[in-house]
Amino acid sequence: MWSALSRRAAETEREVIVFCGVRFMAETAKILNPARTVLLPSERAGCSLAGSITAEDVRQLKRQYPGVPVVCYINTYADVKAESDICCTSSNPGQVVEALKSDAAILIPDEFLAANVARETGRKLVMAGEPLPPGRSLVGWPGRCEVHEQFTIEDVRNIRAQYPDAVVLAHPECPPDVTAAADMSGGTGPMIAYVAITKATRIALLTECSMGDNVAAAHKDKELVRMCSIRCPHMNTITLEDTLDALRQMRFQIEVPDEIRVPSRRSLDRMLQFS
Repeated sequence: MWSALSRRAAETEREVIVFCGVRFMAETAKILNPARTVLLPSERAGCSLAGSITAEDVRQLKRQYPGVPVVCYINTYADVKAESDICCTSSNPGQVVEALKSDAAILIPDEFLAANVARETGRKLVMAGEPLPPGRSLVGWPGRCEVHEQFTIEDVRNIRAQYPDAVVLAHPECPPDVTAAADMSGGTGPMIAYVAITKATRIALLTECSMGDNVAAAHKDKELVRMCSIRCPHMNTITLEDTLDALRQMRFQIEVPDEIRVPSRRSLDRMLQFS
């Protein structure tokens, strides 16, 4: 979904972009369209995952693993993107890592996403600071989404017990045992595509509530079983009233300095070209 929103931000000819999401999304819109005014309706719309790593952390990783390419999840702030070689979304991290043609790669900052990609690609997962093992490996970082980390294998078991005919879909930011037990793991876009082609009429979603809303809205003919415990507290700070006030007052403008914007644009362009 973020990749599609990023493309829309890059293509728009409107003078003002109001990004009703969290800060890293609004930054991405500004990076891709620097001549436009980008507004974020709430100053409190951060992200636990994006906040788990800094640009200095990435520089330290590059010193620890010289020559190893850095893939950063789009759920990162601009200064982290600027230190990375390429971005990825929840839809394509495995493909991006493999496209680098490198025995070792660094995937930041979500440790569960890295673990799921390591399993998908047959790589050995090591956490930041650990030595690289022989053969193909993936270096992870101890960052987590405060919503998706709450899903457990028990949630999957309870769904299957209560709804034995349901197809279970899990976001790749969920723990690896959860995604392994699901019928499909992917971001919002792949989830919507999967629901479109599956013959199942009952779908269980293990993802953030608002993300589940998007899947439900796209497939009103299917019964959606959602196990969301909380909505993202950061995205949930965005209201219609805040959005209107942002436009009226042109407030909470996003700025990205050129020394960060230019290199971060390169990592985003590589992602957009790849996807």
